[in-house]
Amino acid sequence: MHTETAEPRDRLRAAGLRVTAPRLAVLKAVSAHPHADADTIAAEVRAALGSVSTQGIYDVLHACVGAGLLRRIEPAGSPARYETRTGDNHHHLVCRRCGAVADVDCAVGAAPCLEPSETHGYAVDEAEVVFWGLCPDCRAAQD
Repeated sequence: MHTETAEPRDRLRAAGLRVTAPRLAVLKAVSAHPHADADTIAAEVRAALGSVSTQGIYDVLHACVGAGLLRRIEPAGSPARYETRTGDNHHHLVCRRCGAVADVDCAVGAAPCLEPSETHGYAVDEAEVVFWGLCPDCRAAQD
């Protein structure tokens, strides 16, 4: 469910999670910094709340991903990133040089394969497409 516009308190309650200061701070940090890694999120949370353990941040991220409030993406060779855009079928562009990540909506009529022709007994619950290239800033710096 894509509820990015709902208040973090309401999103937590709707997902059946207790409303805590670390959970609120993590949701706000990810909303303010889409595609942030755990270190960036932790820095934002600590700036807002003071001392919060790294394990505490990971626990909140894990709970929020499990509840469908956040999506975790893992571009090859990069740390896991988190975003609030969940429940839709979008993909990502990743810059090979700086690691910037951008959302890409599915192209109607030209979408990549999202359902395998053979599951080999797996219960497939998600497909992820990552496009790689150079972002505009890195392309400009290259010229």
